Amino acid sequence: MNWQQHEYDAIPGTYVFDGKRSHSGYNLNRMAFSFNQKANRDEFSADMDAYCRKYQLSDEQREAVLAGDFLTLMRLGGNVYYLAKIAVFHGLTVQDAGAAFHGISTDEFKQMLLNNAAGFEEKLNQEGGFWHG
Repeated sequence: MNWQQHEYDAIPGTYVFDGKRSHSGYNLNRMAFSFNQKANRDEFSADMDAYCRKYQLSDEQREAVLAGDFLTLMRLGGNVYYLAKIAVFHGLTVQDAGAAFHGISTDEFKQMLLNNAAGFEEKLNQEGGFWHG
């Protein structure tokens, strides 16, 4: 397929989940989606490598899944919401995965979330109780 270049492609550390990334991460995200079923979670837990191969992940994707390297998984087409499903198997929370995406500690990430939320309720009240982005 021919993919259009975007300005964001040149921003280091930016992995926009666009058509190109979605295409390259299809099997990875399909595998993570399969964890909605308990039997699949159990099968993955029993042999992560075999389960990754069952879904035909690339070697780089498979190695990143096994290592819990979420930034690499995002670069390789992982959707952040599906990557959270993989984080659980590594004993991580969504906040842990978010911290890994940012290259900071979980405590630093939680503080960043709190800082970003500062004044949110006041802004909601000023906007009539609705968030408009």
